[in-house]
Amino acid sequence: MKEYLTLTEIQRDLREEGLTCVKLVDHYLEKIEANKHLNAFVEVYTEEAKKAALAVDAKIANGTAGKLAGMVIGLKDVLSLTGHGLQAGSQILQNYTAPYTATAVQRLLDEDAIIIGRQNCDEFAMGSSNENSSFGPVLNAINNAKVPGGSSGGSAVAVQAGLCHASLGSDTGGSVRQPAAFCGVIGVKPSYGRISRYGLIAYASSFDCIGPITKSVADAALLLEVMSGADDFDSTVSERPVPAYTAGLEWKGKAKIGYIRSAVENEAIAPEIRRQTSEVLDRLRAEGHEVTAIDMPLLDSLLPTYYILTTAEASSNLSRFDGVRYGYRSPESVDLESMYKKTRTEGFGDEVRRRILLGTFVLSANYYDAYYTKAQRVRRLVREETNRFFEQFDFLISPVTPTTAFTLGEKTEDPLQMYLADIFTVQANVVGNPAVSIPNGLDDQGMPIGIQIMAPYFGEEKMLAFANYLTALNQEAVAYN
Repeated sequence: MKEYLTLTEIQRDLREEGLTCVKLVDHYLEKIEANKHLNAFVEVYTEEAKKAALAVDAKIANGTAGKLAGMVIGLKDVLSLTGHGLQAGSQILQNYTAPYTATAVQRLLDEDAIIIGRQNCDEFAMGSSNENSSFGPVLNAINNAKVPGGSSGGSAVAVQAGLCHASLGSDTGGSVRQPAAFCGVIGVKPSYGRISRYGLIAYASSFDCIGPITKSVADAALLLEVMSGADDFDSTVSERPVPAYTAGLEWKGKAKIGYIRSAVENEAIAPEIRRQTSEVLDRLRAEGHEVTAIDMPLLDSLLPTYYILTTAEASSNLSRFDGVRYGYRSPESVDLESMYKKTRTEGFGDEVRRRILLGTFVLSANYYDAYYTKAQRVRRLVREETNRFFEQFDFLISPVTPTTAFTLGEKTEDPLQMYLADIFTVQANVVGNPAVSIPNGLDDQGMPIGIQIMAPYFGEEKMLAFANYLTALNQEAVAYN
C-alpha cells in the first residue's frame, strides 16, 4: 500500500479506488509488527481498531462518515481512553486503566478517527530524547542509533515510520515540536487554552498543551480544528470561536518576520542548522517578505524560568501518585510512611525524581521567594517582551533545536546538556503562544532539521497558513537544487 501524505488523499481513494478502512488498519498493524524494534507503541488496540474500521466503512458507504474518516491515529501514553491502559511511561501507574476519555480524544472519535494504540513517551512527559520511559527508549526510524526526541518520541516515530497516519502528543516545553524536528514531520503546539486538557495526565498544568503530529500542515490544521474549543470539563480552556483552519491554509501577502540573531549566528548551534535556517530566511527575503534580526535580552532567562516553574508544578501534580488508591504499591512497605517512600522511590524513574526534588526545593519556605516567585516575575517579563515583539512582527522564526538527533546515551549522564535541547522551544510554553515545527532539510548525516514558526497568542490560523506556504517553498528549493 502506498504511503499517504494527507487525509484528503486517503479519503479520495476510499471513495474512488477501492480502499477501505479495514485495509488501512491491517496495513498499519502489519507495519507496527514489522517495526517493533522501534518501540514506538506500548499497546496496540488490534481488535478494537479492526471493529472501528468496519464501522467507519459502513458510515462511508451510507454517507454519514465524519471529517476524520480514514484517519488512523495513535495516542501518546498520557491521554486517557476509557478502558485502556494509561501509564505516562511510568511504573508508578502499573496496571492502571483509564476511567474516562480525554476531551480531545473524544472529539476525534466523534469525527470517526480510528485509534490504533498507545505510544511510548518519556516518563510523565519529562525528557527530550524518549530515553526516560520505563518501557525503554524509542529509536529514530532513519537511524536506529539516534534518539527520536522527546517527550512525544513514540508519537513522532510512529508517523515518521508510517505506523499510523497521525499522532496526538503533548507539549510542555517542546515535546511535540522537538521530536517532530528530529523525525522530519510536522508538530504543532497550539495556544495555551485552545484545546481542553481534560484527560491529559498533568506534568506542569500552566504549560501543558495537546498537539498533533502529522506529515502535512493540512492534516495538523484539521486535527486542531476538530479538537479545539470550549469544554465544560476544563476551566482553563478558551471559549473563543474556533476558526476554520483548513479553509484558510492559502497564505496571501507579505509577512513581517523577526528572528533572534543569537539563534542563527551562535557557533554553539550545529553548522548545518545555522546554514539551513539562514537559507530559509534568505529565501523569504527573496520572496519579498520583511525579515529582521532582533535581540531578545531575556533569552538567557528562559530555560531557568521554565525549569523552576515546571518542576514546581510537577512536584505538586505528581504528589497524587502515592500507591494508596491506584497504580504501583511497593511490596516492601511495612507502614504508611514506608509505603509512601518506597512506592515513590521504586515507581518513579531517575529524571522524574530529580524534577520532583527540584520542584519541592524551589517551593520550600526558605527558597520560595528566591526561586519560584522570581521565576513568575521573569515569566511575566518574557510575556510582555514577546507581546511587544508581535506588535511589530507577524512571526518569530528560529531553529527548533540546536542540534539534529543525537546518539542514544550521549546526553543521559549530563542532564544540563539534555535540558539545553529545549532552548528554542520553551518560549512558546512560557508565554502560551502557538508554534509549529516543519521540516527544513537534512544534515550531512541524513538526519532531519526542523524550523520553528511562532505566532501571536491565538494566531494559529495565520501561523498554519504560513507554515503551509513555507513548507511548499522549502520543497521547491529542494526540487530545484
